[in-house]
Amino acid sequence: MCAQGGGVVRQLAGTVGVDERSIESVMGQLVPALSRGIQRNITSESGLSSLLDALSRGEHQRYLEQPERLGEPMAQREGNAILGHIFGNKDVSRNVAGAAARETGVEAGIIKRVLPLLAPLVMGALSSRASSTGMLAGGGAGSGSALGTIASFLDFDRDGSAIDDVLNLARRFF
Repeated sequence: MCAQGGGVVRQLAGTVGVDERSIESVMGQLVPALSRGIQRNITSESGLSSLLDALSRGEHQRYLEQPERLGEPMAQREGNAILGHIFGNKDVSRNVAGAAARETGVEAGIIKRVLPLLAPLVMGALSSRASSTGMLAGGGAGSGSALGTIASFLDFDRDGSAIDDVLNLARRFF
């Protein structure tokens, strides 16, 4: 079910003080929202460039490999920066947290604490996939053809939507 024997879920649950089942439910709501934000961002050249740069220069995989690092203040700071890029502003993040709270029954305040910790995990999963496929070997950002490449990279099953694919990728790691 989860990478590291459930270490990521266990660490998130411990960090925010809820049970693992609640974290899994929250993740089921937040990962698709993050995926939609990423997909929306890559429709512009600058958004694509930023994503490729973050995937090639970021070290987000460390949170998948060492989930205990999610309890460090740096994880929260990095996550908030990622959310700023993905959602554009804090209002969108608040709306996402509110919607997840309504769907899961988990308090919005807890979800607001999980969201910035989940963002680097999603980026770590994408970075891992990009590394394993050689996607980043060319150096990252680029031209209009890169837009199609990253879109197809994220849409593994070629159904026209990357949301389900990023969610399934994240599930493999968490």
